Amino acid sequence: MTTALDVPGRWTADHIPDQTGRTVVVTGANSGLGYVTARELARHGAHVILTARNTDKGTAALDRLRAELPGSAVELRALDLADLDSVHAFTGALDTPVDVLVNNAGIMMPPRSLTKQGFEAQFGTNHLGHFALTGLLLERLRAGRDPRVVTVSSTLHKNGAIHFDDLDGQRSYTPRGFYAQSKYANVLFGLELDRRLRASAVPVRSVLAHPGYSATNLQSSGPTGLLKAILKVTNRLVAQDVETGALNQLYAAAAPNAQGGQFIGPDGRNEAKGHPTLVQPAESATDPETAHRLWDLSEQLTGVRYDFAPHGAAD
Repeated sequence: MTTALDVPGRWTADHIPDQTGRTVVVTGANSGLGYVTARELARHGAHVILTARNTDKGTAALDRLRAELPGSAVELRALDLADLDSVHAFTGALDTPVDVLVNNAGIMMPPRSLTKQGFEAQFGTNHLGHFALTGLLLERLRAGRDPRVVTVSSTLHKNGAIHFDDLDGQRSYTPRGFYAQSKYANVLFGLELDRRLRASAVPVRSVLAHPGYSATNLQSSGPTGLLKAILKVTNRLVAQDVETGALNQLYAAAAPNAQGGQFIGPDGRNEAKGHPTLVQPAESATDPETAHRLWDLSEQLTGVRYDFAPHGAAD
């Protein structure tokens, strides 16, 4: 089910309002959706902090962006979401208010592996890394102007579930199943974050987005064997371009009408292609009990606990 957005015609990057004076952090900004998101927000005046795990690729992306947009306010900082030490180092070095955090980075359908802290790589990177990053930046976001957290999920979240009894996939791992789990966790997290922000009257919006089926390097950098070969073909024959896919998270990050708790995705058939519209998450992903259980577990695993107390509240 999709619901039209309250905008005239199809929303494009040209609709992004002036972002001058806003600071944006985009994870995984060295390529694909993250690069386009960083570029378009910088084009409209934002100070954009690109993050990348691989500093060589990040530097190449930064040079490319500066060549495309001379004089733009962009910088690169190292961030490896598969390493909670890196997340702490990144947030500890950030000394400015943050107006928008785009939780974009991710890995997709690799063979089973573990993060530095021993979590299954897709769950650890796509969910736990962003959970920790958002919590550690919450105070910076509260100091921002019209602050937002945009968490990027996937239509494959509809095939997901949280394997609470086998989170690391030691007993039964499939690349696609555990990718779906991580994207399902993104939706549970984004909606639960919205509920907690509203309940505490914290003026930060938590918005979800997904790119439909967009041609990025995710399909080639993670999968192996036959799966990689299949995705290479479908990328060429079926997927939409990354410029269109990125519009959904750009809308969530910058459109004045984007509201906390909304899920933005393509308006085409099966949400695979098209321009931004309101889409619906899987019904099970809206369950507060499951979200609360995942939240508690995520705090336990990452050691990051969110502070929703009103500013100035007594201890």
